[in-house]
Amino acid sequence: MRFERCRMLFGDEDFNKLQNAKILILGVGGVGSYALDCLYRSGVSDITILDYDTYDETNQNRQIGSEAVGMVKVERLKELYPEVQTINQRMDMAWVASFDFEPYDLVIDAADTTKVKIEVAKKCYKKLIMALGSAKRYDANKIEVASIWKTHGDALARKIRNELKKAKFDRNFTVVFSPEEDKCKEKGSCVAVTGAVGLTVCSETIKKILK
Repeated sequence: MRFERCRMLFGDEDFNKLQNAKILILGVGGVGSYALDCLYRSGVSDITILDYDTYDETNQNRQIGSEAVGMVKVERLKELYPEVQTINQRMDMAWVASFDFEPYDLVIDAADTTKVKIEVAKKCYKKLIMALGSAKRYDANKIEVASIWKTHGDALARKIRNELKKAKFDRNFTVVFSPEEDKCKEKGSCVAVTGAVGLTVCSETIKKILK
């Protein structure tokens, strides 16, 4: 009964593909937690989440699980989504170099660190869906999905493109981004956009699984 409505939508064969997909989510903050929630509720049963952060009060405007201030994010989300696998790990360059992405069908990059995002892209671009900047915006209608090379109006996307060009890396991967102009200078954020980016990432993940 739990996934009855999902089976109605996808049909048995495609729903079974979702249930058998193996997904890795890097970062479970304002974007990653909503991608997790969406995939979990859509029937994806093999999800690994990786993060090193703990919740603080400022997370409460946009992150699922953030009422548990001071708690390790992956541990809290394991309570809310008992079937997930968790890795409590700091994402840095050494981690990217040593981590085995091979077992996963798709990798969702909702991490914050630009250098890490670039290295992840180089290592697993074929199965990558990357979320770009979602802070400083509040218009969810501006969210787009494109190849990294077709992005526009997003400073983080521009920086990633430039660094990849310098590294003579020209492969394609999917990104979810918003060209909406920044509405503030600080790290202001609204769940209307951060959550919608996460849900869009989930939708793209489902489409790739069903292909």
